[in-house]
Amino acid sequence: MKYFIDEEFIDDGRTIDLISIGIVSSDGREYYAQSAEFNPNNASEWVKGNVFPHLKLCSWANTTQDMRHPYRNDIRYHKAHGQCVDQQRGIVHNCPWRDREQIKRELIAFMSPEHYGAPELWGWCCAYDYVALCQLFGTMMDIPGDWPHYIRDVQYLLDMDSIDDSDLPVQQGDNHNALADAKYIKLIWESI
Repeated sequence: MKYFIDEEFIDDGRTIDLISIGIVSSDGREYYAQSAEFNPNNASEWVKGNVFPHLKLCSWANTTQDMRHPYRNDIRYHKAHGQCVDQQRGIVHNCPWRDREQIKRELIAFMSPEHYGAPELWGWCCAYDYVALCQLFGTMMDIPGDWPHYIRDVQYLLDMDSIDDSDLPVQQGDNHNALADAKYIKLIWESI
């Protein structure tokens, strides 16, 4: 099963801190989550301007205060609870905010080799995306044993076939929204 993956993250040259992850499988299933554990205060102005506007708010969030982070920037709160208020109350609905452990468990189920076959991971200029994915499990050696220890990059295919970015289909949806970008990666792969 092919999985087209994109992640948004905060990168300071030493740390890759997951903000959101979007995955589209070759059978059409989709996964999207936003990490409740990143520190929005560490984000660059570029991330604040290009990634944060695409993050979904919880229904209870105070939009005047939170920079699209459900914990109103109270890092102590979300590290202690790991869920938004609605999730704590048992109201899961479409709230995308998850702690890293929740994301890890959901990814294991979403990409289960027992149910869907061996995962084949695809990204676009995705070295950091793969590191952020592995870090959800601890180290790369902690990822599930039946998952590959590498990710395939559509940029390699584009380079090998001398395909310029201007020859690619136009992206539909929000650029720098992890799920929209994952859908676009799948579209690029299909167009090649």
